[in-house]
Amino acid sequence: MSKFLFPPSIPSRPTYGVLERRDGIFHIIIAEDEGAEAIIDFVGSDKKFLNKAHIIFVATKSGEKYVSRLKSLKSAQFYVGPSYSASVQRLQKVLEAAKMGSQFYLTGTEGFMGQAQNEIMKAGFPHTAIQTEHRGSVARRMQCVHCKGITEDVITDPFVCSHCGLNLFVRDHYSRRLAAYQGVRVDAEDFGNVPEPVELYT
Repeated sequence: MSKFLFPPSIPSRPTYGVLERRDGIFHIIIAEDEGAEAIIDFVGSDKKFLNKAHIIFVATKSGEKYVSRLKSLKSAQFYVGPSYSASVQRLQKVLEAAKMGSQFYLTGTEGFMGQAQNEIMKAGFPHTAIQTEHRGSVARRMQCVHCKGITEDVITDPFVCSHCGLNLFVRDHYSRRLAAYQGVRVDAEDFGNVPEPVELYT
């Protein structure tokens, strides 16, 4: 599944659009796995745009599947990393050198985009310079409100916290600071009464 239409939810839950080329002194494109398809869709063969573009591609699960196609775009700079954590130092260096007037394009899973957006905003760039387009898995990055641990790639509700082992309810409340949704204990008032887990968005 590359594209997904998220159901309506509460105001704190992020919403995603479709990437569009904007005027800017430089274009920093940060993508994960199926996000490569979004890059190819919105960039096309715009050489003027690509001559001012730096593509950071994180191939978490896709391996070499999209790398040659992205290289063939011939952007000004191109980097491939195996994970977000392995690539964040590269992103931070790019942000140190970036100037106001740069445009940012994020595409991939929610957790990936949220973490990248945090880095961009910590570097002092405005939210209005950032576009996002969801591609790939709908798995969530969840924070346990009890132990504060982060569990990646949550696809069921409820789920078991990977840190403290509590059964947590998947809420739509989202923390931009943490780039994570909030999970609350399901059986806090009735210990052991845990419903059967169901897959998210099915």
